[in-house]
Formats: sequence, C-alpha cells, structure tokens
Amino acid sequence: MSTSFPETERMEQLKVCVIIPTYNNHKTLKRVLDSVLQYTSNVIVVNDGSTDSTAQILEAYSHVEQIHHSKNIGKGMAIRSGFKKAVGLKYDYAITIDSDGQHFASDIPSFIATLETDADALLIGSRNMTQENVPKKSSFGNKFSNFWFWFETGNKLEDTQSGFRLYPLQKIPSRYFTNKFEFEIEVIVRSAWKNIPVKNIPVQVLYDPEERVSHFRPFKDFTRISILNTVLVTITLVYIKPRDFLLKLKKKGLKKFFLENVLESNDSNARKAFSISLGVFVGISPFWGFQTIIVLFLAVLLKLNKAIAFAFSNVSFPPFIPFIIYGSLKIGSYFITSDNPLLLSMDMTLTDIQKNITQYLVGSFILATFMAILFGLTSYLLLTLMDNLKNKK
Repeated sequence: MSTSFPETERMEQLKVCVIIPTYNNHKTLKRVLDSVLQYTSNVIVVNDGSTDSTAQILEAYSHVEQIHHSKNIGKGMAIRSGFKKAVGLKYDYAITIDSDGQHFASDIPSFIATLETDADALLIGSRNMTQENVPKKSSFGNKFSNFWFWFETGNKLEDTQSGFRLYPLQKIPSRYFTNKFEFEIEVIVRSAWKNIPVKNIPVQVLYDPEERVSHFRPFKDFTRISILNTVLVTITLVYIKPRDFLLKLKKKGLKKFFLENVLESNDSNARKAFSISLGVFVGISPFWGFQTIIVLFLAVLLKLNKAIAFAFSNVSFPPFIPFIIYGSLKIGSYFITSDNPLLLSMDMTLTDIQKNITQYLVGSFILATFMAILFGLTSYLLLTLMDNLKNKK
C-alpha cells in the first residue's frame, strides 16, 4: 500500500494514475512496482504477453489493476490499453513509467508539481543522455526523434523518447494508427497538433547493463519510426502548416499579419526578401499540387521565414492563373523552337497545352525566376526604405 507522501493526496484529488507497461522485465518489475506504490495505489499494470515470470510476480499484487495480453502486441498497444482502462476508471491523467528500472518513482512529485501549474500539458521526463552507460543508439535515436518532432510541430524538446510521461487523458487524441515503440512519437506529435503544450521536465535515469532489458529492435523499429515520420512530415506540410497559417491569418486579419510577420518580424530585410522570392518562385513554377510541401520544406532547409514564404507562394491563386499560364507560354515560345509554338487564344485546348508542354515548362521556370528576383529586390528596397523612414522619426 502507498505511504503518506504529500503527493499521494494530490494525485487522488487530481485523478492521476500510474500506468506500467511491461514485457519480460521480471528482474526489475517488482522494484518498480514497489517504488511507485509508495506514492499512489492508483496503478495499472499492463502485461504485454510476457513469457518470463511476470505473471507470477503480479499474483502478489492482486490489489493493483492489471491487464494481461495473451500475446505480445507492442508497447504502443500496451499503453493504449492502459489509457482505455484509466479513462474507464475516471482518471483524468496518467503517468507512464517503464518497467525496466531506468526511471525513478521519486520523480513523480515533479510531474505533479508541474501539473498543478499547467493542467493542459503533456509532460515528458527529460533524461541526461550524456551520462555514463547511456547506449549510443539511444542517444542518437533521441536526437533523431527530437529533430523530426521540431520539424513536425515547431516545438523544440531535449527528450522526445523518454517513456516517463504524464498524459492529459481527456485532451490527447482518442484514436491512433501505431502499435509499437513509434506510438510514443505519434501521440506527442498529434497532441501538439491539437495545441496541447508538450513540455520536458528533468528526471533521473539509470542504465544498468546487468538488469536492464531493452526490446527495441534497431532495424525493424527504426524502420517503423522512419515510416511514421515520413507520414507525419507529409501531413505537416500538406495540412498542418497550411491550416495553422490560415487560422493565424484569419485570426489576425491580413493587415495585422502583414505588419507582424513582414514589417515587424525580427528577421533581417534580406531574409524577408529571400523568403518572398522563394514563395513567388515556387508559386509560379509548375509544381501544381505540391507548392505547399516544396515551399515549406525549402523554407526550413534554407532557414527562411516559413510564414512569409508560404503566404507569397499563393501568388498563383485562381484569378492570377490565366495570366501565369499566358506569361509562361509567351516566354516559352521565345526559347523553344517549334513549327507551331502555342500562344494563348480562345481556341486553345488542354490537348494543345499537352503537345507543347516543354514550351510551357521552360517559360514557367523562366517567369518564376524573373518574378522571384523582381519581388525579392523590390521588397528588399521597400523594407529598407521603411526602416530608414522609421529611424528618422
């Protein structure tokens, strides 16, 4: 039974439980369970088809909620089973802690203290990955995961792979499409997309090579994580970034957006001008259907202003499209030798364009380059002029 720590009562009041997913960690399971039970009796153990003595160990903990999977189906599914049970038991928050002994239950008070000041946040324990005995694959994997989490959400974290976490159960997504280790990446990315704050808090960590058993399969699981990140990046570029931009634009209004993101941005005038140039170039180039993915990818790669680049990539919105097509065809006719160069007319058909696609493509890229330079130089001069006028006041 739990002893009387101050956090014990607070966990009851805040409706916090602890979920312990476990698979073949019989060496450390009892120690982890006993340490957690010092802080709370609201514990849910998920035995994910263990084939060692886990089931026998858990027989001595009949007072603890238990879920037993008949076969091993993955850590993600074990956590999801725990979430479902916790919600059914009317808990609002769940702390997950690994059963391999790397985490310390004594850090639970840190989660509760942070929860009391930020009730909406998803908290991830941040480990010191530079300390002794930390496996190189874990350190590399964490850096890899941190980068993609930042790319997909715009949020920088020190540790995105720690299994020691606090989840706001009523706010995180209710459906997922991953079952194994990669679930812990999916849940934090999709929670961030729902505008749930995802934050790190410092925790202790112990990597004991004598006791710790890792079920991470480097090739298989890294491949699965890479596939997941590919999907998440695609969703980010195709839907999330445009959605966030349009919501921000709608909330601020066009005038306020222009003032804050262009005129009052902390970026240099050169960086703003290059961002405008990139947006115009991608918007006019024949990347139909892929402008958003390309402009955001290049803006991140080149460290330009994503909001400005995306805004100006919409230069090819419907009213301007006929003029862009005409300009591309007209310019292309000067560079592509053809018996019947295509020019825009009332009799032009889609078949005509397909027959002269090279003329259109060449003209489109030339027009895009020219307009990008024109917009970039003009915007740089105007921004510089406005700065000079502002400084004279």
